[in-house]
Amino acid sequence: ATRALVRHVRRQFEALRPLREPQRGQIDGPDLDLDAVVRRQADLVAGGSGSDRIHLASRPQAHDLAVTTLMDVSLSTDSWFDDLRVLDVEKQALTVFAHGLAACGDHHEIMTFTSRRRDWVRIETVKRFDEVMGPAVEARIAALKPGHYTRIGAAIRHAAAGLKARPDRRKLLLVLTDGKPNDIDHYEGRFAMEDTRMAVIEARRAGICVFAVTVDRESRAYIPHLFGRNGHAVVSRLDRLPAALPAIYRALAA
Repeated sequence: ATRALVRHVRRQFEALRPLREPQRGQIDGPDLDLDAVVRRQADLVAGGSGSDRIHLASRPQAHDLAVTTLMDVSLSTDSWFDDLRVLDVEKQALTVFAHGLAACGDHHEIMTFTSRRRDWVRIETVKRFDEVMGPAVEARIAALKPGHYTRIGAAIRHAAAGLKARPDRRKLLLVLTDGKPNDIDHYEGRFAMEDTRMAVIEARRAGICVFAVTVDRESRAYIPHLFGRNGHAVVSRLDRLPAALPAIYRALAA
């Protein structure tokens, strides 16, 4: 089922691949630049030397978009809904989504996060920006295990710092989570919510588009406060996440 969905999503994402733009006046290339040929002939007739830059080449237009997918691997991802484990479905969604991004050529990294107090926030890179999506990345995704708590603010700040350093004109931070921010050192309730909200605001001020995708069915009570009314999507049926994540991205990247 995953492989069939990967093929389907890759076909959809290939339509997002940037078009090729012509490069005129090249010394070499597969086609002739007719305007340059006419100018060369006119120059030769007038006694000039004529330019050899009479070929036409092409190169892909830059999509100029960098994407970081930041996935919550806290203990709650070990929960089951509708006979499905949250983490298993998230891993399937991540695999499908990463193959889609590879098909359209967008720069993409995958990070996971979990925490056990403010001085123990574990953020791991599952796929680097410069890494090809292939068996090694798939194996890392498959090996993901549930961690501890959910210090979202710190994870967002870390991911945003990496995106800020990227040369790409557009930057997207996609946060995949299944619950509220919380940790054992009183990082809960209003304090945790406001810290997360401020991390989102800081990232947006730096020019990063931050968007959350959650499978928490109770999240409508708090997720708009954290990410804004138009800054999140709630996928209320867990089995729809693998197809929903690519669809959400296509809407954001348009």
